[in-house]
Amino acid sequence: MARGISIHIGLNSVDAARYGGWPGTLNACEFDAHDMKAIAENMGFTPTMILTREATSDRVLGALQSAANELVAGDTLLISYSGHGGQIPDLDGDEPDHADETWVLYDRQILDDELYVAYSKFARGVRIVIFSDSCHSGSVSRDAPPPYLGFAGLTPLDVGQAAQAALSRAMPPEIAQRDFLHRRDTYLAIADKNPSVEQDEIAPCVLLISGCQDNQTSLDGVHNGLFTANLLTVWNGGTFKGSYERLHAQVVRRMPSSQTPRLGVVGQYDGTFVKADSAFTH
Repeated sequence: MARGISIHIGLNSVDAARYGGWPGTLNACEFDAHDMKAIAENMGFTPTMILTREATSDRVLGALQSAANELVAGDTLLISYSGHGGQIPDLDGDEPDHADETWVLYDRQILDDELYVAYSKFARGVRIVIFSDSCHSGSVSRDAPPPYLGFAGLTPLDVGQAAQAALSRAMPPEIAQRDFLHRRDTYLAIADKNPSVEQDEIAPCVLLISGCQDNQTSLDGVHNGLFTANLLTVWNGGTFKGSYERLHAQVVRRMPSSQTPRLGVVGQYDGTFVKADSAFTH
């Protein structure tokens, strides 16, 4: 019988001492992780929670390696990440936008190249689905008001809630620049240890549904991020029936034009997985 493992990462802050005094405070990322864990448990996945202080680069990469050691062809890994997204200069020349996208973990940024290397360690035939409610761009957009639609339980919004809901999950560019310059040697060493992996070198099928496009920001809320709030609404306690493609399309229809979730597939394309009328199954 196929096995399902899930990893749920949520950071409401980072270690300010590691980021030059910036605490990276957010409201709803741990809530997102708990809500995504609930979906996974209800669908028969064995979950692991990694929240804020525990969400270090070693802990996250270790969880991925552990899953890679356990899963075989036909098994599924579900990953949810909620937190800041950032960018640093592309260190190995493999990015068309000249930037490596990152997850901003508690101790440091983890590069997309590191994640692709981690995915390449999974066996052929393993299925990986990732929900990333974060910003994958170094720019910060504060055009927040339209995205209030879709936040569960936020009507009517009071002034305090509105200010919180407008938080972007983008790592501010000045913080990203300072972090890169301060830890340039560290990130160079990481890039050297994690050379670019070509798509055909990734054995599993990796399906990513991100909270926004690379040039957009994902918004935080009071209880959930905007993307996760709308995902939960579409999922509707499990009454949703359909593929990941259909799930993505219905979430997109609920989102404002300033934040458009993206669906992409890397690795060995598995149409049975991507198009099956059974999102969140394994």
